[in-house]
Amino acid sequence: MITGLKINEQRKQMYYEKGYWGKDTVLDVWNKTVEKYGDNEYVADDQGSRFTYKEVDEKAARLASWFKEVGVETGDVVTLQFPNWAGFAIAYVACLKVGAVIHPVPKNYNDADLIYIMNLVSTVAFICPTYFHNTDCEQQAIDVKTQVPSLKAIAVYDKFEPAKHGTIELSDICSNYEPYTGVPEVSSDDVVVILSTSGTTGKPKAALLTHNNMLYSERVFVGEARRTEDDVMFDCSPLNHAVGFWHGLIAPMLVGGRSVLMQQFSPREAIELMNREGCTWTMASTPFIYDILKCIEFDNGPQLETLNLWLCGGAPVPARLVHCAKLHGVDLCEVYGSTESCPHVYVPIDKCQEWSGNWSGIPYPGIEIKTVDNDGNEVPAGVQGEELSTGPHLFVGYLNEPERTDRALDDDGWFHSGDLGYIDEEGRLRINGRKKEIIIRGGENISAREIDDDLVECPGILETATIGMPDERLGERICTFAVARDEHEPSLKEITDYLASQHVAKRLWPERIEYLPEIPKTPMGKVKRFELAEILKERMANDPK
Repeated sequence: MITGLKINEQRKQMYYEKGYWGKDTVLDVWNKTVEKYGDNEYVADDQGSRFTYKEVDEKAARLASWFKEVGVETGDVVTLQFPNWAGFAIAYVACLKVGAVIHPVPKNYNDADLIYIMNLVSTVAFICPTYFHNTDCEQQAIDVKTQVPSLKAIAVYDKFEPAKHGTIELSDICSNYEPYTGVPEVSSDDVVVILSTSGTTGKPKAALLTHNNMLYSERVFVGEARRTEDDVMFDCSPLNHAVGFWHGLIAPMLVGGRSVLMQQFSPREAIELMNREGCTWTMASTPFIYDILKCIEFDNGPQLETLNLWLCGGAPVPARLVHCAKLHGVDLCEVYGSTESCPHVYVPIDKCQEWSGNWSGIPYPGIEIKTVDNDGNEVPAGVQGEELSTGPHLFVGYLNEPERTDRALDDDGWFHSGDLGYIDEEGRLRINGRKKEIIIRGGENISAREIDDDLVECPGILETATIGMPDERLGERICTFAVARDEHEPSLKEITDYLASQHVAKRLWPERIEYLPEIPKTPMGKVKRFELAEILKERMANDPK
């Protein structure tokens, strides 16, 4: 069982008194939903799978029996590496049934990524596909197992291909194991999920969230979105993110609704899928709706027939997108938050057009926000400061990292986002920038420092400094400024070939290289990133590449 959680006791008491928190676990809520909506379809994907609530429950109970057989105990961590496939629902519900902590990881994590993250959380069981996107995931899992001492067992999801190396298959488990009928001894204050989040220090942090955190977050989320059992969620966001997992699967489950998963986003195919499945709402980052509207407006794509609400986060939402979406029958409303504080600010549907991309929003019910100066003092309305949030939804720390936890989550229960913004007299928040040196590329936080660290030994490169490069679609892309060791300036391809040889994930590769005689720095040796931004702006104007 994971211990050492950071919860302000006064706030905890208040949350129970106000009814924000209760005794129900996510499993309790799942069981009630199955009882009420069991014959309703819960989840489908664009790869041919469909499951009702009862079907997910029955298959999950059989997988839970396998978990118990291989030694998964209450509070143990089970790592799940899934594409956007409906079978993920079977795996996460099975974790609930044995009281395991759900730990979803990116589908593109390679062996080095998996070894690091599974050792960080002490993974006991691991489930991944047999094969996906040119990767023998089964063999990769077998190789990883020898370097993760806590890992007891591996199962593979044989959705398209059978296991080739002797690993037990999910289809075998769901066919041959009897359903597990035990009840785990789990409290609503226990950790239910670990979500990995990137920060400014490079390696991912393991954010801990309890049953009460998850349930409160998604109850206010689905409530303010005015969704019911008749609504169908379109889910194209990765299942290791709160957006893809919580908003995509947990929120619909709370009201007995449906979710439709898309494995690989393509705007035309996404529109066709949403129309075919009758999707009425989604939560996805800005690049997705940008591509959807571009497909309709300029690429002669099909019209949106049933979608009426697009909740958007991860990058600023331009006013022109809000207005364009409305022309096609869709309310485009910004939602602001982070893995640790997810979600906490939103634009109400009724204010969508009026606020028109100028505001990140107001706090969800029961959640508080404020902005503070560098000394931690709250600033007046209209004055910029660092944005802080607190509420029943808030994470309870980073696993095994008390110092990191204390820096982000103060003793009074406020989460320090590192984002800069101001709050007006009406309580509306506007985010203007970031204190952290992170790049937000299509809604994903990428550490500039991690990219620079990966280039330390790159041949021909003496020094680097990475910043975000403005991009209309993704919000930002990765631009690295470099100082060459000699007259030869390595090309972008030479640099990315080197990173590939070092098993650096592709999401961390620079997308543009700019050379300078030296990196501009302060007298204290800190990189003047604002100067780099000005240099990049000028160079992009002359050479957009």
